[in-house]
Amino acid sequence: MVRSRKDLYGGLLLVAFGVAAIVLGRDYPLGSTARMGPGYFPRMLGILLTVIGCVLILISLRNEGSPIPPWKWRPTVVVLGSVVLFGAIVQYLGLALSTVVLIVMSSAASTEFRAKEAVIGAIGLAVLAVAVFILGLKLQLPIWPVFI
Repeated sequence: MVRSRKDLYGGLLLVAFGVAAIVLGRDYPLGSTARMGPGYFPRMLGILLTVIGCVLILISLRNEGSPIPPWKWRPTVVVLGSVVLFGAIVQYLGLALSTVVLIVMSSAASTEFRAKEAVIGAIGLAVLAVAVFILGLKLQLPIWPVFI
C-alpha cells in the first residue's frame, strides 16, 4: 500500500525521464569510460534517474508522507509564460535585459515577491549568464538590445 503519494509520483516521474533518456540515447555509440561516445552521458544519466526513481518508489511504500496540496495554476502559468517570453525577446533585447525580465517576472509568481530583491538577484544572474554563455561558451547572442 502506498503511504506517501508525493514520493510515489516523484519516483514515477524520475523513472519515466530515465527510461526516456535510455530509449532516446540507444542509437548513439556508448564508447567507454575513458573514451566516451555521444550515447554515454544520456544512457548513464537515464540509468541513474531510473535507479533513484525506483528507490523513491520503494520509500513511498514504507514511509508515511504528507498529503499532496492542490495544484496552483498561477505560479505555473507565470513561470512558463516568462520562459516563453524570454525565448521570444532574447534576440531583440539581448541576453542581459532578457534575463532580468525573466527573473523578475518569474519571481512575481511567488506570494513572497519583493521587487527590490528580485531586481538585485536578476542583475546578478544576468551578469552570470553573460559570463557563462557569451564569454565562456562563446554563444552568438547579443548582450544588449539591438537598437542600442
